[in-house]
Formats: sequence, C-alpha cells, structure tokens
Amino acid sequence: MKRIITATMAALILVLAFAGCGGSSVDLKKVMTDVNAKYSDATGGLKELKEVADLDKYYSIAEKDVKQFAAEINPDTSSAPVEIVLVEAVDKTASDSVKKALDARYQSIYSTYSSYSADQVELVKKCKVTQNGNFVTLVVASDYDGIMEIVNNAIK
Repeated sequence: MKRIITATMAALILVLAFAGCGGSSVDLKKVMTDVNAKYSDATGGLKELKEVADLDKYYSIAEKDVKQFAAEINPDTSSAPVEIVLVEAVDKTASDSVKKALDARYQSIYSTYSSYSADQVELVKKCKVTQNGNFVTLVVASDYDGIMEIVNNAIK
C-alpha cells in the first residue's frame, strides 16, 4: 500500500512539474501594442494587416503555416521603410518557410532602397529577419533594437 501511495505521489509531482514547464503563450497582438506604445514616432501611421490572407498577399506566407501574427506596414513607399511582422508558425517546418518568405521581403526592401536612398539603405542594413523557435520576425524600423528588445522579452 505504501508503494502505491508513493508511486501515485511521484506521478502527481511529475504531472505538476511538467504542467508548470509548459510555458506561457505569447499574444503577438499585445506585443505589437507594446511596440506601438513605446515607439509611436517610428510606428505611427502604419497599416495593420488584419487577415492571415494579407500575409500571403504581401509576403507569400501560406495561411496554413501561421498560428498567429501581428503585422504593420508603411503604406507610403516614398518615405522611410517601416515594416514590423511578427509570426508564430505552427511548427519548425512552417517556421523555416516563413523565414524564407520574410528573408525574400527583406532583400526586396534592401534592393529598393539601395537603388535610390543611401540614408534609407543604411537603416535597412541595421535591421534583419530573426527566427526564435517557431517565432519569426521582420522588423525594418529606425528603432529596430528597441523594438526587438520588446519582441525578444515577450517570446523568451
């Protein structure tokens, strides 16, 4: 009887330990709200992408690969490039696919601004696409480091 109670208690402790290690979910819309609250000068006037289909339209990211996202882009291509795209992919394979699509977009931004704006291309050079587990981000903004600090703190 003592062995059964001991085994049951050990199993319960393991279940509770694993439940505690499950990690918290990250709400990317809230992360974007936090970014906008702190960096409204850099992010003001951006267009929010609201539908997963918009990711396919603007970035060729398949809807099936996206668990959740938050994205804002500057609709005025004549001004400084500003794009903030935060994606949680459904799995590692999808994450790799999303990264490939966002890398292609980054290269497109770089090519566009390198052809006619030395100041803007320097801004773009300081930015990049990152991948952390199933989270993939494209941030092109003057406050790249600060924005990425908020993003990284949320997804760690």
